[in-house]
Amino acid sequence: MLVALLAIAVGATILSGLVTIYIDVPRQMGAEFRNYGANMIFMASSNDAVFDEAAVQEGLALIQSGQLVGVAPYRYETVRIHEQPVVAAGTDLTEVQTTSPYWMIEGDWGTSEGDLMVGRNIAESLNLHVGDLVNVMGPTEENEEDQLNFGEDMKLTGIVETGGKEEDYIYMSMADLEKLVGEGELDVAELSVSAGSDELNGYVEKITEEVDSITPRLVKRVTQSESTVLSKLQALVFLVTAVVLVLTMICVATTMTAVVAERRKEIGLRKALGASDSSIIREFMGEGLLLGGVGGIVGSVLGFVFAQYVSVRVFASSIRYQPLLLPITILVSILITGLACLVPVRNATTIDPALVLKGE
Repeated sequence: MLVALLAIAVGATILSGLVTIYIDVPRQMGAEFRNYGANMIFMASSNDAVFDEAAVQEGLALIQSGQLVGVAPYRYETVRIHEQPVVAAGTDLTEVQTTSPYWMIEGDWGTSEGDLMVGRNIAESLNLHVGDLVNVMGPTEENEEDQLNFGEDMKLTGIVETGGKEEDYIYMSMADLEKLVGEGELDVAELSVSAGSDELNGYVEKITEEVDSITPRLVKRVTQSESTVLSKLQALVFLVTAVVLVLTMICVATTMTAVVAERRKEIGLRKALGASDSSIIREFMGEGLLLGGVGGIVGSVLGFVFAQYVSVRVFASSIRYQPLLLPITILVSILITGLACLVPVRNATTIDPALVLKGE
């Protein structure tokens, strides 16, 4: 019986733990994939559309606030540093930290007006270093007086390294860019949304229908990768859980068969004294179902501990407790045990008391 209880508890532990992981994996994987950049962008729907902060906010209102990790608007303009034309990106550098956490920064992120960040390629070509005071000028200055009027001295707080096109730009606050080139519309807004591919597609359709000035698009290299990895991981968890439950059933059935074999004389004596098959069935099924219930309770507790350990080791974050898994695990454990006891209990009812009492 202890062997059967142990088998049921182990099976329930794996069941509870893997199902907990299965349920929480989308959130965990979503958080991990947010480190690889934005998964949705807003662009102007046409050349005549007004694409500004108000339009972006109108689109954001259609996304659940709890799912919006961050949004970084970008406006690109040509400015000059050391008389060399460079492309400046006006944005919210605080929000960029949430939408593009993969950026490696030598120095510090710019957090206020007057702070400047430059890509690695720009820094090397213009010989710029962290801490330099850089004079940035607008693109249309013709004489010295205009340069004095339009130039802005900015502190270089960080150098951006990504291994991509981001290293070819300089970054400043939107207010600083407007001082240099005047007011203007946005070019793009990057969004990081913690949602599955189906929900993201739903948001794209909804925003397209309700906001005329915005064309939302998904960053497919992020969303498709997340969907592919998630589906394969969930399939693996499901397969392992199914295999463990089958092995648990086999182990319980084998153990209960041994129990029936050891108690053949007791069963034969009871039948000789008039015990019915139904009473024998109730006894053995009752023992089996009781083991299933106790094993399910123990497995539910150990399963959460197991899921928590896996989550911390793999995703470096705690997993959420799923209260419904307690009754589900107990019911499944009882069901598995009941199915495993069918053959042994049937064998118990076929015992011939005359043969058993004669020692055969």
